[in-house]
Amino acid sequence: MSEALHITCPHCATTNRLPAERSAASPRCGRCKRPLFSGEPVELNEDTLAKHLRGNDIPVLVDFWAAWCGPCKMMAPIFAQAAAHWEPRLRFAKLDTEAAPQAAARYGIRSIPTLILFRHGREVARQSGALDATGLDRWLHGQLQ
Repeated sequence: MSEALHITCPHCATTNRLPAERSAASPRCGRCKRPLFSGEPVELNEDTLAKHLRGNDIPVLVDFWAAWCGPCKMMAPIFAQAAAHWEPRLRFAKLDTEAAPQAAARYGIRSIPTLILFRHGREVARQSGALDATGLDRWLHGQLQ
C-alpha cells in the first residue's frame, strides 16, 4: 500500500488525500475538481493560511509581501517561476501583509519580502530580503536537503 499525502487545494482550500505516487500525475481536488498543482503561487489570506500550513504534507513556502514594496514587486516573477519549477515537491504561497496584518504580526514579519518555509505547520527556515532566481534556488536546495 502506498503512502498517502494530504494536499490542500489552492482553489477551495479543501484538504485532499492523495497517494504519493500520484502527486506528479496532475491530480484534481475531490471537491472542486480543479488541479491540485497549478505551477503558480497560491494567494493566501488570514483564513486560508492556517489551512494550507496544517493541511499540506509537502513543505509550504510563504512569501510575505506588500503591494507598495519595490523589492517584493521585483521578486514576484522570480517566485512565480520557481513555483512552476518546484511543484509538486513544494507549495508556493503569497500573503499580502497589508491585507493580513494579524498573520504578519503572528510570524514576526519585520521586513518584506520575507520567505518562510513551513513543514507540517511549523517554521523551519526564514529568509528576509529579495532573492534573484539563483539565490532562491540555492536557498531552497539548502533547506530541503
